[in-house]
Amino acid sequence: MRVFVTGASGHVGSAVVPELLQAGHQVVGLARSDRSAAALTAAGADVHRGDLDDPDSLTAAAAAADGVIHLAFKHDAMFAGDFDSAVAADLRAIDTLGNALVGTGKPLVATSGTMLLAFAGLDHAATEADALDAGPRIDAENAVVALAQRGIRPSVVRLAPTVHSTLDHNGFIPTLISIARSKGVAAYVGDGASRWPAVHTLDAARLFRLALESAPAGSRLHAVDDQGIAFREIAEALGQGLNLPVVSIPPAEADAHFGFLSGLVTADNPSSSALTQDLLGWKPVQPGLFDDIRQGHYFDAPATTAG
Repeated sequence: MRVFVTGASGHVGSAVVPELLQAGHQVVGLARSDRSAAALTAAGADVHRGDLDDPDSLTAAAAAADGVIHLAFKHDAMFAGDFDSAVAADLRAIDTLGNALVGTGKPLVATSGTMLLAFAGLDHAATEADALDAGPRIDAENAVVALAQRGIRPSVVRLAPTVHSTLDHNGFIPTLISIARSKGVAAYVGDGASRWPAVHTLDAARLFRLALESAPAGSRLHAVDDQGIAFREIAEALGQGLNLPVVSIPPAEADAHFGFLSGLVTADNPSSSALTQDLLGWKPVQPGLFDDIRQGHYFDAPATTAG
């Protein structure tokens, strides 16, 4: 297939592009900068210049493709405190891409997160069958699924909050490392029992390809390997890698210590990918989070802000 990929030069996109190329697909990546364009060219992909705020550009690229993978999100705006505009831009982009594909039967694979279900009051590990009616980013997920009624084969890949690998330079693990370095301690809140799922970037990339190729219309899929790791254990692994003490901080100090991550470090988000594995035959084969952290690459250079 000729596949149009937004966010193609980002963390997950930089693994999705070679995954698609190795499977024999042609890739056209959206690039908003010369740097992104150069990275895509070096990877063997074609370049389509534009961004999420250019509907004409998105429409042209989607209409010329046999399928679309939508990975882009305005992380820079989100982490600058303008989450609402980032969410709105994502929803507009999905509407634009969907309108370009109506009636074609072509696949559109979009991106969401398991963490959206952490605040749903579930009494079980989140599954692909769990869904919410409305909310930031949830509206985008639901909009994608609804495109199944318009002659498209849409699916949504919910990423674990911890997508880890040597390609992860700006995600939550590098951000937690940056915070620990700046504070002099690797911390968790309270008893640190909140659980985060995790997945290796390369395993996630393979799931995006499988979704593009064969996911049934309206599928919600979970890119999850480690189902739920206690945040305390993540802090302990980072403390060991940084040679820093590991401490518990009271909830009242979470905002001051973790900043924009404070609401997430206490979120309990155990998640299952059993249905995804059964549906698509996807099996995670890459190292789990702790094995990846022990390889040391996260500590080789100063971490930066998530994006």
